[in-house]
Amino acid sequence: MEAFDPHTIERRWQQVWNDEKTWQVPNDATGPLAYVLEMLPYTSGDPHVGHLKNYAVGDAVAHFYRRRGHTVLHPMGYDAFGLPAEGHAIRTGKNPRVSTDESIASFRRQFSDWGISIDWSREFATHQPEYYRWTQWIFLQMFGKGLAYRREASVNWCPHDATVLANEQVVDGRCERCGFLVEVRQLEQWFYRITDYAQRLLDDLDGVEWPEKVKTMQRNWIGRSEGAAVTFRCAEMSSAYEVFTTRPDTLFGATFFVLAPEHPDVLKLAEGTEREREVRAYVEQALVADQFERSSSSRPKTGVPLGRTVTNPATGAEIPMYVADYVLAEYGTGAVMGVPAQDQRDWDFATAFGLSIVRTVQPPADFDGEAYTGDGPAVNSQFLDGLSIADAKPAMIEWLGEESLGESRVTFRLRDWLLSRQRYWGCPIPIVYCDDCGLVPVPEDELPVLLPVIEDYAPKGRSPLAAAEDWVNTPCPRCGGPGRRETDTMDTFVDSSWYFLRYCDPHNETAPWDRSVVDRWMPIDQYIGGVEHAILHLLYARFFCKVFADLGLVGFQEPFKRLFTQGMITRNGTKMSKSKGNSVSPGDIVARYGADTARCYVLFMAPPIMGGDWTDEGLEGVHRFLTRLWRLAQDVRAESADDRRDGGDDLLLIRASHRAISKVTDDIDGQFAFNTAIAAVMSLVKEVSRIHHEGDASAIARREALVTAASLLFPFAPHTATEVYLDLTGERVWEQPWPEADQRYLVADTIEYPIQINGKVRSRITVPADASTADVQALALAEEKIVELLAGKDPRKVIVVPGRMVNLVL
Repeated sequence: MEAFDPHTIERRWQQVWNDEKTWQVPNDATGPLAYVLEMLPYTSGDPHVGHLKNYAVGDAVAHFYRRRGHTVLHPMGYDAFGLPAEGHAIRTGKNPRVSTDESIASFRRQFSDWGISIDWSREFATHQPEYYRWTQWIFLQMFGKGLAYRREASVNWCPHDATVLANEQVVDGRCERCGFLVEVRQLEQWFYRITDYAQRLLDDLDGVEWPEKVKTMQRNWIGRSEGAAVTFRCAEMSSAYEVFTTRPDTLFGATFFVLAPEHPDVLKLAEGTEREREVRAYVEQALVADQFERSSSSRPKTGVPLGRTVTNPATGAEIPMYVADYVLAEYGTGAVMGVPAQDQRDWDFATAFGLSIVRTVQPPADFDGEAYTGDGPAVNSQFLDGLSIADAKPAMIEWLGEESLGESRVTFRLRDWLLSRQRYWGCPIPIVYCDDCGLVPVPEDELPVLLPVIEDYAPKGRSPLAAAEDWVNTPCPRCGGPGRRETDTMDTFVDSSWYFLRYCDPHNETAPWDRSVVDRWMPIDQYIGGVEHAILHLLYARFFCKVFADLGLVGFQEPFKRLFTQGMITRNGTKMSKSKGNSVSPGDIVARYGADTARCYVLFMAPPIMGGDWTDEGLEGVHRFLTRLWRLAQDVRAESADDRRDGGDDLLLIRASHRAISKVTDDIDGQFAFNTAIAAVMSLVKEVSRIHHEGDASAIARREALVTAASLLFPFAPHTATEVYLDLTGERVWEQPWPEADQRYLVADTIEYPIQINGKVRSRITVPADASTADVQALALAEEKIVELLAGKDPRKVIVVPGRMVNLVL
């Protein structure tokens, strides 16, 4: 017998699928449609095993949908702009255009080698002018509706990458990509007004089938809070400061007032006071400090008096103003009323500066702590005294409204999306600055504003595009006078917030998409990617879709109907890394074992949602399984046809086949339990092998069982499954419907009952499936080991759980 040669098999079928354009679908396809999509990859080098797993998951789902009667859209593209791609260019010493195109070629080649069923007719990359023309067009639509705007703001600055970061890209005070401590700077920046959609982004999470963990992460990031906006007035400076608080009931206990170092009025308030120099030095130090450390509850509280006071609107008392770095400008209004008796951080600050502490909620008699945050009756609060917190809050809000001192308000933790980047490799922002006309959008018929070719693209703290003077200097589109192009580029997440729509209509030259086409395919039936994108990418894409719906460009609100987030593959218990020497190259694995082994193993090694630890032994085990299946198929194919036999091993194989069909179908359909699905196919093949070598099943029964195994294996190992299926049936498996289990064969003839004595399993019996409870009890009491253990004693109670167990209580 010839040896199993996966490489020859894989090349043959990949050529067939490529030549016949098997996976291409037209937009006018009829029948049920399904859109299956994996998050597009960054072009920052070669694919790694995480990519292999991501696209193996998506391909299994796409094949499953197809064989259940759907026309499946399963496209591919590349997230080619931004820091990941530019960082790769810097590391390799190449121009980003060159390194990006080389990375795309590597991804395309390996996706083909893996046999991923992609509609290549829809392929694009976000750095192509044909794509970013429409990214710029979308920006102009946002600008026209007031959803894109420019203002000076305190921004997160990464000194290593020399660029601004969105709040979502700062993790524990550090840049999420390079790990450097983030600084705060004041810069003119472009923003998308995502906060206008905060409530809708929150509400609509209830309508999508996403992991609850991801929904919770988004809810927490959006961060809805209900409370009151309260106005504190500084009579000395004729200024007023608004505070948002979720505890307006504690207003009588506010004994000081704090502004964040970033607050624009801090230096103005300190001007001319004896503390002015100290305040300036404190602010300068705070602006370069780690914000995560600043907000830590365990950090000693620091601050400087501003030499001014504000009036507590509830008590009428003048309370001192401070600047303190434990208050962050990005939360609330950048101003906080200090209520030390009810907030531990305020307590720590008050004790550090010798400020008064007034309790407004009575703690229990046995409370011996400092700040009390629990429930209790209001005290020292005039008309609120005696009320619970739940009753005191609305009462105080009503009073504030009557006195024109505040109002009820809902706020969100979410901040507007900062999209400016001081980097070269990104989509240019289509705005021209004119001294006479101000901010002028580039006319739509002049798009795209092409990214110029420059040699020195390294980050310098300002956009490298500023040095391309011939590009920067341009006539004002409105008056024709001298103008200057915007030199910042867009955050790469802008590119990936709408790419899935372009897949639906990728060759449209007059619009980003045709609504009638997009509405046929969208929303995406199954979206697949890493949980690390739970906030950034997924939130931004949802925002874009809601804006598009409001503009009449799409007929849906949510882009991703269902979401699956796969776990990370580790090795030796740690994250794979070239620097650690524990990385695995999917190219090397495919070259040695073939793509089907690699694909099956990354899905079989552990539940895909949990990740798993890579072992070479596990990989080799999967390879042996595929080899066994292929060899069994060759053996059975060589046998002469015979007649099926009633009962016996033929019936065993029929039952095993239908159990496998039921198990694999249930495990794939919405559960993504690919590891147990593959295990079920392995069990079926093992049973066929046992009966083939030791049993007495007919050739036709063994053939049909192997055909079932190949059919079920196709989503995971498409090349080997196609070869085996064709060898045994003469048909192409991907053109055949998904098998259905016959319920008659899922009912077991016998049931095994464990027998417990006082809760501990002592023996087992096998009884007919239709045995009565009395029969099961009698057989359990007659079992040889149980008779010996009972030693003539009668159990006090016998409990039979039908179909599951027998428990004897002595």
